Amino acid sequence: MRPKSEIITTHAKSEGDTGSPEVQIALLTERINHLNDHLRDHPKDFHSRRGLLKLVGQRRRLQRYLMNQDVERYRAINATLGLRR
Repeated sequence: MRPKSEIITTHAKSEGDTGSPEVQIALLTERINHLNDHLRDHPKDFHSRRGLLKLVGQRRRLQRYLMNQDVERYRAINATLGLRR
């Protein structure tokens, strides 16, 4: 898992930007990928699976918000992170 500060500096629009949708989506994506790896090793861990589904839903809501605000930023973050939606 990459350090949180590295993800924030990569996706921040300005210095000290931790609340923009791009940064939040990137942080959630990193946590989702980490949980996916964990669930491959522990397929019966249903508590972590529930947490994963909550994170995916939260990221989906942020993506929807960003798409409604600015389609170009939405497309850019999806291309950067390799997301399909």
